Amino acid sequence: MNTEKKDLGFIGLLKSFTQPFWIASAMELFERWAWYGLFAVLALYLTGSTDEGGLGFTHIERGEIMSYVTFILYLLPIITGAISDKIGYKLSLIIAYLLLGFGYYFMGDVTSYTAVFIMFLIVAVGAAMFKPVASAIVTKSTDKYNSSFGFGVFYMMVNVGGFFGPLFSGKLREEYGWKIVFIMAATAIAVNLILVIFFFKEPNREKTSESFGETIKKSLINVFEALSDMKLSLLLLIMVGFWLMFNQLFYTLPVFIEEWVNTKPLYESLHSTLPGIADFYKNNEGGINPEQIVNMDAFFIVILQMIISTIILKWKPISAMMTGITIAIIGIALSFYTDNIFYTLIGILIFAIGEMTSNPKFSDYIAKISPKGKEALYMGTYFLPIAIANLLTKWITGDLYAGMSDKVVIIREELAKRSIELPEITLAYTKNNFYAEAAKKLQMNADEMTTFMWNTYHPGNIWYIIAGIGLLTIIGLFIYNSIINKGTQKVQTF
Repeated sequence: MNTEKKDLGFIGLLKSFTQPFWIASAMELFERWAWYGLFAVLALYLTGSTDEGGLGFTHIERGEIMSYVTFILYLLPIITGAISDKIGYKLSLIIAYLLLGFGYYFMGDVTSYTAVFIMFLIVAVGAAMFKPVASAIVTKSTDKYNSSFGFGVFYMMVNVGGFFGPLFSGKLREEYGWKIVFIMAATAIAVNLILVIFFFKEPNREKTSESFGETIKKSLINVFEALSDMKLSLLLLIMVGFWLMFNQLFYTLPVFIEEWVNTKPLYESLHSTLPGIADFYKNNEGGINPEQIVNMDAFFIVILQMIISTIILKWKPISAMMTGITIAIIGIALSFYTDNIFYTLIGILIFAIGEMTSNPKFSDYIAKISPKGKEALYMGTYFLPIAIANLLTKWITGDLYAGMSDKVVIIREELAKRSIELPEITLAYTKNNFYAEAAKKLQMNADEMTTFMWNTYHPGNIWYIIAGIGLLTIIGLFIYNSIINKGTQKVQTF
């Protein structure tokens, strides 16, 4: 019987998954559609010029909102995973979708820093209810022969949603304004609510008579017990570096492209061969929106994940993660290295290959060590390094970007050298007003000013920091793998 499972081909592997697996994968698709549909444009929305519907926040304020809220999001699964094991996956999903739908819709109505933070926090709590349940369902629906492939399929569905969300939000916000992005996200969550109410079948799980307080207390004790195992806690700590590097693709790169990279050559090149697609992506300035560029990461994963998952099916998790992160470092560095949009796109492709090589194997490893009946709880520990990385991301996407790459700051520095002063940016004096007046004072057009600032101040040098974090992660994994191989014989999952 085991031999038959081992010899399953591609179609056989797909057929080996149960109904809850496919429903969970579909729900993951729409949840990611909503999340990335908003998150891919969130940095642009928060810092965008108010005369274009943006909120006009500073990069530091943007970093605080995006980092602190997502830190809470990825920390909560330690508790929400245990709650889901207690109350059931179906009820947990219903609660999650109600919170998500409410948060997404009303986040588009508020404009103050505090109100945006609160609404985004509601979204985060809903997402934290959803995440460990979805992963636990995949764990319960797979076995040791198809789990690696199953998480590859699941990760592909993540990126199907991750691709179509920004694809539509980028287009819709050009046509109808920012509010439609939040409506789209809420609508995707409504689809999931229908799926879970009418089609989702609760998988078998161990039920307990413990109270909520006892359940949460026990979950925290279990997490601390798990973290007392140094082989697990060290791995989670090392993977903070990968997620810190990964975050820059969505936190920092869209703003970097918006401020420094001319996307018009990409549109013109695409229009010469595929005019219909080029016109779909074309924005009001004759280029392509930054979120659509970053969204190619998800597109590459959708078309390549099954191939990569098949290639790395028998790879040891640590080896796959080291290889994948090495590739991702090259990609993320290239994405920030130049102001040439074609190199940016190639960098995103390389990064995507590294991402789909490393990330599913990390999920696979955590799944393999999850005790029966505690799948949601232990899959929640998977999110610990992501939580810490999101907290630390504020330093890169906020403080570091503001100091090294913020276009407004750099222009002001150049103006100061020439003894030129311009007003502070306000609702009345927008960022676009500032750019236009600065270019006039410098006797340049907008493109000439951007090129001059790039060549003079080198804002792309932020790639050194981002790539350096990835390199430290590789070194950490190499040392970790050496210690594990020498110091233990009981870890068979490596």
